[in-house]
Amino acid sequence: MGLLTIGAFAKASRLSPKALRLYDELGLLPPARVDPVSGYRFYAPAQLDQARLVAWLRRLGMPLARIQYVSTLEPGPAAQEIRSFWAQVEADTATRRDLASFLIDHLSRKDPAMSPTTKPLGIRYAALSDTGLVRESNQDTAYAGPRLLAVADGCGAQGAPASAAAVDALKHLETGTIAEGDLLNVLEEAVEQAKQAVHDVTRAASASDGTTLTAMLWTGSQLALVHIGDSRVCLLRDGELFQITHDHTLVQSMVDEGRLTPEEAVSHPQRALLIRALGHGAADGTADMRLHDAQHGDRYLLCSDGLSTVVQATEIRRVLTDVRDPEQAVRELVALANGYGGPDNVSCVVADVMELRR
Repeated sequence: MGLLTIGAFAKASRLSPKALRLYDELGLLPPARVDPVSGYRFYAPAQLDQARLVAWLRRLGMPLARIQYVSTLEPGPAAQEIRSFWAQVEADTATRRDLASFLIDHLSRKDPAMSPTTKPLGIRYAALSDTGLVRESNQDTAYAGPRLLAVADGCGAQGAPASAAAVDALKHLETGTIAEGDLLNVLEEAVEQAKQAVHDVTRAASASDGTTLTAMLWTGSQLALVHIGDSRVCLLRDGELFQITHDHTLVQSMVDEGRLTPEEAVSHPQRALLIRALGHGAADGTADMRLHDAQHGDRYLLCSDGLSTVVQATEIRRVLTDVRDPEQAVRELVALANGYGGPDNVSCVVADVMELRR
C-alpha cells in the first residue's frame, strides 16, 4: 500500500487532522513524508497501530508527554506504564470521592446530636511517645485531648521541632465552637497553619526536614480526619481492625501501581521515603481529609511508623481488643515495639468512643 493522506489517515486512526498536526509538532507521531512544496503530510499504513494507541491513550486522559514516553516502549513495559498511570487515576478519583462525600455529608445531613433519641457520645483517650531503643532523640509528637487526637513523625535535623509545630498548630481546635457546615473550612485552614508552622522551623534546614501529620478532630458524633505521610489511623470495630489511612510513601505508590507486592514493600530499601509530607522541601503537602461516623464501642489508634512497621497487625489488634484502658493500651503497644528492638521512635494515641450519661 502507498502512503495515506492526512485525511485518510485521520479517518483510519480515529484522530482528527488537527490532532495529527499537533502530534507532528510535538514529535509524537511525525508523518512518513511531508511534501516539500505543498507541506502536505502523508502517513504510512504501518503507523496506524501507533496512531490508534495514541487515540486510546488520549481517551484514557493520559497527558501527551506520558503518551510520548509510552510510545517509545516495547509492549510489555508499555503495558506496565499504562497500568501505573491508571492506578494513579484511580487513587486520585478515590481522593476526590472522599472529598465529595465530605461535602455531601456537610450540606445534606441532619446533625444526629440534635435528635432527642440519639444518645450523646464522648471519647476517652491516652497518648504516649517513646524514643525507642536505637534512636538518640525522639522526633515524634503525640497528643490527645477532649477534641483533638494527633501523631506527627518528624524527619531530618529539625524533625522534632517540625512535628511539635505541626501538632501545636492544631491545638486551638480544642477550644471554641465549630459550625456544622464550616468544618471543612476549619480543617483546611488548620492544615495551612500547620504547613506554615513547619515551614518556619525548617526554613534554614535541609530539604529533607519535615514531618508527617495524622490527626482527628472530635465533633461530638463524628471524627474528622486530616492525614499526610505514613503515620496511620486504625479503627477497631466489632472485633475487626481496619486501617483507614493510606500511606503517602514511594513504596505504597509502587504497590498501588502493581510495581511491588505488599510483601516486597516490607523490605524495600526506600520503604520510608515519603511522597507527601509537611516541610520546607516537601514536593507535595496535600493532606487527605474525610469524616468517620462514630459508634459506641469504636476504638481508634493513631500511630507513627515506629509501631506499624515493627509490630504485626495481629498483635496490635490483640492489644486493642484485650486491654480496655487506653492508658494501659498505649503503654503495651510501645512496649511491643521496643520488644522488637525499638529501631525507631514510636508514638501511639488510643481513643474510645462511648455513650455519655445524661
